[in-house]
Amino acid sequence: MDGTRIADVGDLSTDDTFLFRVRSVDDNAVASGDAALRSDERTAEAADADEPDADVEPDGGETSGAATNDDGIAMPDDMQDDDDVREAILLKLGGENDDADAVVGWLNYCQHMTHIKLDKGTGAPVRDGEVICVNHGALFAADSGECTYGPCEGAFLNELDVTVADGGVYLADEEFEYVGEGPVESDDDDLSSSSNVIL
Repeated sequence: MDGTRIADVGDLSTDDTFLFRVRSVDDNAVASGDAALRSDERTAEAADADEPDADVEPDGGETSGAATNDDGIAMPDDMQDDDDVREAILLKLGGENDDADAVVGWLNYCQHMTHIKLDKGTGAPVRDGEVICVNHGALFAADSGECTYGPCEGAFLNELDVTVADGGVYLADEEFEYVGEGPVESDDDDLSSSSNVIL
């Protein structure tokens, strides 16, 4: 457990999400976001080269021999270097049955295409108690993270354990450490879709 204070409960809203960054501390974590996409691309390139065990960089070079998990899933470079920074969101719940300080947290990736973020870099919008994927129009129940409408209906957002104490929200998930507030800074091309979901 990191235990780092992420935000003040008073800074959170029921109308939109609070965007922050975490890093996986699990050596066997499965990649998400841009790291998952790069991992998939490198695995495909290795298969195309008829060398299923080869670890091929996008530029054609080879990586070190430690580029796969025990489960055979390719590990992207950023995870090998323990630099798997991912975006996450917090949402204050506001339902009748919710505690006044009830807060939930998820990784900020749509379950339709797990390398695509729910938002465009400012946090995912919320409407009528549902988090909206602005790229695909999928809706996720605010209290459970379950997709209630869209191409990934029935899937769940990846939950992050958070706790509320002394007016603050703290990271309580043993698989992640807090990195900072705001979106992941990247020099890579924007991987979000160009669709325009009307909010």
